[in-house]
Amino acid sequence: MVHAFILVQTEVGRSALVAAALRDVRGVESAEAVLGPYDVVVRVAAENDSTLAVVVGVIQKTDAITRTLTCQIADTPA
Repeated sequence: MVHAFILVQTEVGRSALVAAALRDVRGVESAEAVLGPYDVVVRVAAENDSTLAVVVGVIQKTDAITRTLTCQIADTPA
């Protein structure tokens, strides 16, 4: 299982709507509107890197998203 945070920039005034829409995407564990240089932070879980790429692609095609930055979580010792 791989996990990632996806930082999302949206069109002005659309962050809450985008966060709500992203919560319905398969693989999205959470999506929260935030303050700062990014508008939404999304946590994703996927079976592998290929599946993660598919989820990211779905997120990038969501209306009102202008830019994303994917930060895959590095494995840490248990």
